[in-house]
Amino acid sequence: MNILITLVWNATVETLSMVSFATLFSLILGLPIGILLCVTGPIAQGGIVPKPVLNNVLGRVVNVLRSFPFIILMILLFPLSRIIVGTSIGTKATIVPLSIAAAPFVARIIESAIKEVDPGVIQAARAMGSTTFQIIVKVLIPEAMPALVSGITLTIINLIGYSAMAGAIGGGGLGDLAIRYGYQRFRPDVMLFSVIVILVLVEVVQVIGNKISARMMAKR
Repeated sequence: MNILITLVWNATVETLSMVSFATLFSLILGLPIGILLCVTGPIAQGGIVPKPVLNNVLGRVVNVLRSFPFIILMILLFPLSRIIVGTSIGTKATIVPLSIAAAPFVARIIESAIKEVDPGVIQAARAMGSTTFQIIVKVLIPEAMPALVSGITLTIINLIGYSAMAGAIGGGGLGDLAIRYGYQRFRPDVMLFSVIVILVLVEVVQVIGNKISARMMAKR
């Protein structure tokens, strides 16, 4: 029993590490893309500096990346993972495809959240002489923050699921534990514990995200 607890604990730490870093890097990649998608869109849809060609190209690239099944994307990114972290398997290597897989999802979430901002607020900022950068930083992002928190919560939950799938090809974490020690060694108890921990992680993230979002909405 002690060995089982140790295995599950170590795998949980690996999963949390993968998801934390992947969330950070996907935000770094997805935030500017999401802002560009919104800002360069039609004025009727919240665009500030309409650029149809750039918006269409960027939107199609995001849609293509979002349509890739994660397992296939992870295999395709093996060479990139090897270049960045020196290996194509394990916890560190999995962070690379996790981040790239989540970035388009983050971009769309940010785009949708910013589009929900009241156009009147943007017009008021324009009337006060605010630049495009000031509108983005001081108006759009703060006003969209509750929706952004909800979107980031969904991103983290998706990444937990992706990290579990990554275990099928040596990604480490709870998915790897469930497959290598549970399925392949005929240990249903290990699989059960792994699944329970994943469910608990998802529930905890959802509850925390909902509370933060609700608190932000209450302060507006």
